[in-house]
Amino acid sequence: MDDKAKITELLQPYLNDGEFYIVDIQVAGRQGGRLKVTILLDSDAGIKIDDCADISRRLGGQMDEMNFFGDSAFTLEISSPGVDYPLTFPRQFTRNVGRQLTVTLTDEKTRKGWLDSVADDHIVLDIEPEKKSKSKKKKEADLDAEVPPVGLTSIPFEQIKKAQVEVSFK
Repeated sequence: MDDKAKITELLQPYLNDGEFYIVDIQVAGRQGGRLKVTILLDSDAGIKIDDCADISRRLGGQMDEMNFFGDSAFTLEISSPGVDYPLTFPRQFTRNVGRQLTVTLTDEKTRKGWLDSVADDHIVLDIEPEKKSKSKKKKEADLDAEVPPVGLTSIPFEQIKKAQVEVSFK
């Protein structure tokens, strides 16, 4: 079992029966040197800094007691993914209904729109028509370019390569 799998297993008692979930675990550095363990946790309502601190204290203490990395020193950081981290789980999409997303599909096409709804196997984006100059419209017409969908568009999770919330400061 690799370090990430072991850490995932150790974290389970601290996830409050599914209230919190693991978004990502990174272990950087090398054995013999200082290691850095970064764990990103989330919940349907967001995770508070106090929750992160509590889990960090308890998990860090447990990892120290069991000499998790042998004689190697390590730093443990537990936080929320932040608004700039890509959405990876359906639970994260649900929390972002109503926000604008940029979705990169597995075929490298990009869709940008407002997240309308989330189902078990797909999301629905409300895609606004692209505003194009006359010259760009003419060029695309000459090239017989594919016209991207407009309006409510269903996108299966398996077709999503990356989904990013668009942060607006308006």
